[in-house]
Amino acid sequence: MPQGAETPVNGSRYERETVIVPVKGLRFLNFRDLWEYRELLSVLILRDIKVRYRQTVLGGLWALLQPLTAMAIFTVVFGKLARMPSDGHPYALFVYSALLPWTFFANAVGASGNSLIGSAALISKVYFPRIIIPVASVGSGLVDFAISAALLFLLMPVYGVALTVHLLLLPVLMAVLMLVTLGVGMLLSALTVAYRDFRYVVPFMVQVWMFATPVVFPASLVPGKFRWILLLNPMSGVIEGFRSAILGKVPDYGGLGASFLLAAVFFLAGVAYFGKVERRFADII
Repeated sequence: MPQGAETPVNGSRYERETVIVPVKGLRFLNFRDLWEYRELLSVLILRDIKVRYRQTVLGGLWALLQPLTAMAIFTVVFGKLARMPSDGHPYALFVYSALLPWTFFANAVGASGNSLIGSAALISKVYFPRIIIPVASVGSGLVDFAISAALLFLLMPVYGVALTVHLLLLPVLMAVLMLVTLGVGMLLSALTVAYRDFRYVVPFMVQVWMFATPVVFPASLVPGKFRWILLLNPMSGVIEGFRSAILGKVPDYGGLGASFLLAAVFFLAGVAYFGKVERRFADII
């Protein structure tokens, strides 16, 4: 952490000297540091957004093409051919309502996992809270999420789904989604610096994680005696919560509560591990 002190120069004038000293033990999230470097955080978020769409033909439309293409493929393969149940709702909207949070999670985790490696030059030259880098990678994904969410609300009347009071739960669901995404992203970003194999592990892990989450299938399809396995996956309650809020169903508050607790565990674990190894980033990156 930087510490300031004033030292005399030539017996009369003073100049401020900044000394950076390491923090001993586990270092948890310092919101004061994040607030002091909020301008840098906003600059990094804007940088990530600009880099993503620089020299592209479609620009922000890519944020729509990814979930739309996945929705079309899943609707044909799982909805039409495999006849996957959708709890009585149109399968296209059923799967899109799950792809909305999942696409944000998958893209944000992938981006934050490689964020420290991509910012190696910045880390080795200037002091700032390193945790800002993966946080910025997650924050930049909110733009794509907003674009995809706007399309969802346009699709709802097309499929005859009305707006209900359950949509008021979306801010809570978004908070839980951000919590688990930040936790996993910070953990993987720190692990990728220490173990470069994680650059190849992360895409595979996210792909497997999707099929272990009720994205293309309803949670009701899982037999009751195995339902507890879904509770071990923090994204299960988030996905089902988004789906229920959008389709006008009563949410499973028990599953959502379990997801919140697991999201908090992931977040604290990610922050704790990141803080533990942060002081070595500039040496090994």
